[in-house]
Amino acid sequence: MMELLELFSAFFLIVGSVFFFAGTVGLVRFPDVYTRLHVLAKVDNLGVGFTIAGLLLRTQDIRQAFKLILIWLLVLVASAAVSFLIARRARLRGVGFWQPKDNRP
Repeated sequence: MMELLELFSAFFLIVGSVFFFAGTVGLVRFPDVYTRLHVLAKVDNLGVGFTIAGLLLRTQDIRQAFKLILIWLLVLVASAAVSFLIARRARLRGVGFWQPKDNRP
């Protein structure tokens, strides 16, 4: 039974790291602040969720599990609040949305 829990834990940790990697690639590749905030708020929160799920399967104590869940909830709230504040400040400063270039002859 322990081998199965460790297998699921490793799977969740790997999936979480894949989401973190995808968030990093999106941060580098996306063109404007709004799409970058979107990828950070969504994909990185999924990465944290899968990482916490993988760590929850390895906990020995209910207090450790509670702390991990509390950390995940705090990350969700902080990510949403900070993304909102950055997007609001960018909009107030006049940062526009990305527009594709029209390359028609």
